[in-house]
Amino acid sequence: MPSNKYAWTWKVKPERLDEYVEMHLEPWPEIMREHSAAGIRNYSIFQNGNQFFYVFECDDVPAAFAFIDKSEACQRWNAITSTMVEG
Repeated sequence: MPSNKYAWTWKVKPERLDEYVEMHLEPWPEIMREHSAAGIRNYSIFQNGNQFFYVFECDDVPAAFAFIDKSEACQRWNAITSTMVEG
């Protein structure tokens, strides 16, 4: 049986670290609803300095990410957080 657990890592610009952490400590309610509706569940974000590790479960990642990509709320969130990430 294939695993339905996924993970990825990224780094946040040091000068944006506090803002990034603050946003993720109190995510917008609509972001949480959209991730659930997309089928993303049991997720955690771990931090080591400015490096983050995101672990989640999902039965259909391509479908979930397609749902997220079409979400207006997620587009607004990503427009902000993407300016905080390195690379």
